[in-house]
Amino acid sequence: MPSSQRQKDVCDLLDADHKAVKNMFKEFESLCESRARSAAQQRLELAREICIELTVHAQVEEEIFYPALRAAIRETDLIAEAEVEHQTAKDLIAQIEAADAADEDFDAKVKVLGEYIDHHVKEERNEIFPKARAAKKLDLVAMRDEVEARKQELLDEQLTVA
Repeated sequence: MPSSQRQKDVCDLLDADHKAVKNMFKEFESLCESRARSAAQQRLELAREICIELTVHAQVEEEIFYPALRAAIRETDLIAEAEVEHQTAKDLIAQIEAADAADEDFDAKVKVLGEYIDHHVKEERNEIFPKARAAKKLDLVAMRDEVEARKQELLDEQLTVA
């Protein structure tokens, strides 16, 4: 079935997250070039928002998507690699969250995180999502609903903490 006719699945939902975060990274780049006085504060706020989005995204993949995929396919080395990439991204996120926009390497850390996420997204799009869609044992539409609900829970938690 062409993608325009099939129901949106968990891969579509996760990829929508990828696109939204990519746009946030582009906006961050623009703010880095801005000379406006408010740009530093805007960069800090946007970096925090990027960190929240990525943290929630990684958590739903690790709690729901990756375990289901690991149980449904033979080649799990891609999932293991993705989980290692997540951990590295989390380490960088922790550094960004602990920093201030005035820190000398703040912008560099956010830019490197963006490059890192770009690499991770390409692997998911080109390798993991096709394997998930080919796996007969997975109900990716039902998983989309589960991931969406969990994402909302986690975002709500983040908002009450902030």
